[in-house]
Amino acid sequence: MNRLEGRVALITGASRGIGHGIATCFAAEGADIALNYRSHTAEAEELAQAIEDLGRRALVLQADVSDRDAVAQMVQKTVTEWGHLDIAVANAALSIREPVVEAAWENIQRVIAVSQFGVFHTCQLAARQMLRQGNGGKIIIISSILEEVPAPGSGAYNMSKAAINHLGRTMAAELAPHHINVNMINPGWIDTPGERRFASERELKAAGRRIPWGRLGTPKDIGSAALFLASQEADYVTGATLRVDGGMLLGLSLPDRPENPV
Repeated sequence: MNRLEGRVALITGASRGIGHGIATCFAAEGADIALNYRSHTAEAEELAQAIEDLGRRALVLQADVSDRDAVAQMVQKTVTEWGHLDIAVANAALSIREPVVEAAWENIQRVIAVSQFGVFHTCQLAARQMLRQGNGGKIIIISSILEEVPAPGSGAYNMSKAAINHLGRTMAAELAPHHINVNMINPGWIDTPGERRFASERELKAAGRRIPWGRLGTPKDIGSAALFLASQEADYVTGATLRVDGGMLLGLSLPDRPENPV
């Protein structure tokens, strides 16, 4: 349908997982993609090639989003190369799982630096560019249902997700007169390389059966939701949080899903 034809999108943390899914969905709908990554060079280059195979342009940008100057350079390079920035997806995040009372302070600082301040840098600097252009724009923050559910062992991550959702609502209110949409996505349990650091294949499959939809989410599920928010179909949607979790939060108060439902 080419819903994003002629648009330029910057996606942080795009080399794998949810960011990869979003980049693929956007490129399939006509967008040129500036791909940010920090440490997975080969995967970023493979994704860039896949985007170019779809007939779109790809720009690979290595940067740590906790470094404000690096984010500023990323935005500037995108605009220098392609003339404008229409969509920004603040996706990059970091989770170090420790109980709050045992968490190392340096780990807390690192999680907040990436998952909270990195989102702030991306959103603020992208918004400044969109304001200079004067043609509106779309900002999408990839948060988590852990903004709503205080999962044990993820104190700093949970805190950062609550913060960036409120940041998004604040920016939506401030930027609405300029027709810059700011929205959040709260993914549920998504099958990503990052998640597989913490759970085995068997554990992930068992977890999927406990979700009302019967499976874990995929990066494409989140990509499809982000595509809607980036499109003109969501022109009147701003300050919203779209939960994409297969009913996971509902399942927290429902009985176990039967193996063979009637």
